[in-house]
Amino acid sequence: MAEKKLQLEETVMGFLLNHQEQHHRSHHFLILMDALISAAKHIEHYYLTGTLKGNVGLAGSVNVHGEDVMQMDQIAQEITIHYLQASGRVIHAISEEANKIVPITPEGRYFVYFDPLDGSSNVPHGLPVGFMFGVAKRNLEGPEDNHLRAGKDYIAAGMFVIPTGTFTLALKDAGTWRFHLDETMEFVRPTQMTIPEDPKGWELSFNSANRSTYSKNVQNWIGQNETKYAFRYIGALAADFHRTISNGGMFMYPAIVNHPDPKKNRPDGKLRLMYEAAVVALLCQEAGGCAVDETGVPILEIQPKEPHQRTALYVGSKPLVDSVSEVLALTKSVAR
Repeated sequence: MAEKKLQLEETVMGFLLNHQEQHHRSHHFLILMDALISAAKHIEHYYLTGTLKGNVGLAGSVNVHGEDVMQMDQIAQEITIHYLQASGRVIHAISEEANKIVPITPEGRYFVYFDPLDGSSNVPHGLPVGFMFGVAKRNLEGPEDNHLRAGKDYIAAGMFVIPTGTFTLALKDAGTWRFHLDETMEFVRPTQMTIPEDPKGWELSFNSANRSTYSKNVQNWIGQNETKYAFRYIGALAADFHRTISNGGMFMYPAIVNHPDPKKNRPDGKLRLMYEAAVVALLCQEAGGCAVDETGVPILEIQPKEPHQRTALYVGSKPLVDSVSEVLALTKSVAR
């Protein structure tokens, strides 16, 4: 009984300490994780008190992607960079809110790719947002060339859903685990996540308003399959994928290729590869699922060419992702 109680009350840091030797993770990794967890708690505090402090409106600027920046975007960015700097373990970071790679500690051991506030347009309405990150290790056996890492090279990925107090963490080759924030502001009760195999509870999640802009093959696939599953869409990747990994099914953000205004087409997709798509792809893979891009290529296999590279995304239960991949292959062959 005492052992069971300890497991139920185990914190993230205690959990990682128990796993570090088995999976070759050092105390440096624990320090980095402590920094990321502290940043997430700090961001959640600002989210919860944002209306009182007047922090929920637009900042009056746009980011590198041409999107309106919320005040909370800027706050979350500053908080995260502060904790990464304080950790002393990060060489450089790539963030949705920074135009260029952010140099931090030259002698650090890790690269961190993060979105400090996914779905920030939800903030004024009190709806869920996310803090997402991926971690890759530097070359410790020779000179480091600081190249961008593919998702398959991430050693960990995670997402905090704010303000629900949940943290989902994937450790490469060690599974996906979910923790819950308790009354003492500690993430406790690690539960291993496995995507349900029973399709009765599966859900489809996508922006239905965009369906006419998808390729005809994807539109046809949706028409043939959407009535088989429940439909859910929150509008923040972290929150939507939180449901997908819990209930099964698929989240998808297809390429936009048939928009009435050709300038709004996004044939390469809209989501960012390094700190959005690759993060949920690793979380999903470690929970028994998979993720592909618009051409059916596994997200984790894509080698980034630039920090803010975009991609389409289909992620979730393997049978559904495999099914849509067959359609994507047809689209690819026609395009050729």
